[in-house]
Amino acid sequence: MATSHDGYEHPLAGRYASAEMLRLNSTRFKFSTWRRLWLALAEVERELGLDIPAQAIDEMRDHLEVTDADLERVCEVEKRTRHDVMAHLHVFAEHAPTAKPFIHLGATSAYVGDNTDLIIARDALELIERHLIAVIAALAKFAEEWADEPALGHTHFQPAQPTTVGKRACLWLHEFLLDLERLRFERDRLRLRGAKGTTGTQATFLELFKGDHDKVRELDRRVAAKLGFDAVYPVTGQTYSRKVDAFVLDALSGIGQSAAKMATDIRLLARLKEVREPLASGQVGSSAMPYKANPMRSERVTALARWLINLTSNAADTAASQWMERTLDDSANRRMSLPEAFLCTDAVLRVIHNIADGLIVFPAMVRRNLNEEIGFMASEAILMEAVQRGGDRQAAHERLRIHAREATDQILQKGQMSPFLELVATDPEIPLGREEVNALVDPHRFVGRAPQQVREFLAEVVRPLLDAAGDLPEAKDLDV
Repeated sequence: MATSHDGYEHPLAGRYASAEMLRLNSTRFKFSTWRRLWLALAEVERELGLDIPAQAIDEMRDHLEVTDADLERVCEVEKRTRHDVMAHLHVFAEHAPTAKPFIHLGATSAYVGDNTDLIIARDALELIERHLIAVIAALAKFAEEWADEPALGHTHFQPAQPTTVGKRACLWLHEFLLDLERLRFERDRLRLRGAKGTTGTQATFLELFKGDHDKVRELDRRVAAKLGFDAVYPVTGQTYSRKVDAFVLDALSGIGQSAAKMATDIRLLARLKEVREPLASGQVGSSAMPYKANPMRSERVTALARWLINLTSNAADTAASQWMERTLDDSANRRMSLPEAFLCTDAVLRVIHNIADGLIVFPAMVRRNLNEEIGFMASEAILMEAVQRGGDRQAAHERLRIHAREATDQILQKGQMSPFLELVATDPEIPLGREEVNALVDPHRFVGRAPQQVREFLAEVVRPLLDAAGDLPEAKDLDV
């Protein structure tokens, strides 16, 4: 006899996504929402004058939650009907026999299918928003703590002008803020498809209400209101425009892009031994190398984000390939791509929140890496100070160039620490001694306004957002 371990289980469901997001994308939530939509339609049709008994409404309302027995019964009926909506209609009517003639009255399958997808999208985006703000809060705390810590900057992953640890975190933070702005934009402009009929013309509803256009428009509006939407899409075919899905998945892709960039930076910094992601006490880095503490959380983020980013093309291709009022080649694809996009975004945010909340900095290594390069970066300051003390600029520049070449040779050919500052301080042609040279290489001289930028950014942009957010989800350790 087969067990649950004998079939394929999607990793997003079994390994990565949260219980809340799994519930929103579950079979039970989906089909219970179908019943809520049928109830809303019948209620409004009755309110607008159709002869639907109150008992029918009561029977429907008493059986909104789909049970395991219901799902088993649906499977039996669907084998005969080969139509999932008709199977669910049949089983719902078994619970609400008085309502049987009125369930789905005037509607098409897209009434429950498309409207449910939009409800799930709205609720899933709200959940994602809360987790995204929690990541922002964790990064803001980290940036504030390390706002003043000078660190070697990198361009092309080569040594560059110093920044601070906190300022680098603000780069990650800013990208997540851009994602939040886009996410809210897409969520806030979601509409319900409403009651539009077979090809979107509302012809059947117009017949039901004997040509009363105002009642048909009111039907659309009231159904949306019962499901928590303040508007419907003004025109649709049988389905709402699949560009809506493309827009939503593009916003989710943005979160994946930001998370992957942050996780990649952490992986590089971990190799430089400047930072380390949280490390569980019993965590094994390698089956062969016991000393290893691999950045497995960050690697997981980049892996999941890659999947999320690539899901976007499914929605774009689907939107581009719809025929006239509808075609069914979207259905099987959307059954996978939409839930996976939400589950994957949820998983990415769970892991990146765990990282941001427990990210460890090693200041000694940060300073060591900076000190190895700071001498070269101080060349201009040394040159200017030498001129101020009466030296010849061109002559001093040449001496600094020669010392830089020699120091680089010592580093690359012999593996030594940089002797650049020592060479400069002992050069009789440069009018600076050791104390004067050392004073010019204080790392804080080279970080510009990085500390001030951090504090201004947090105070002016981030803090107002967090103050308005209320309680946020706590970071949780990973199950695996």
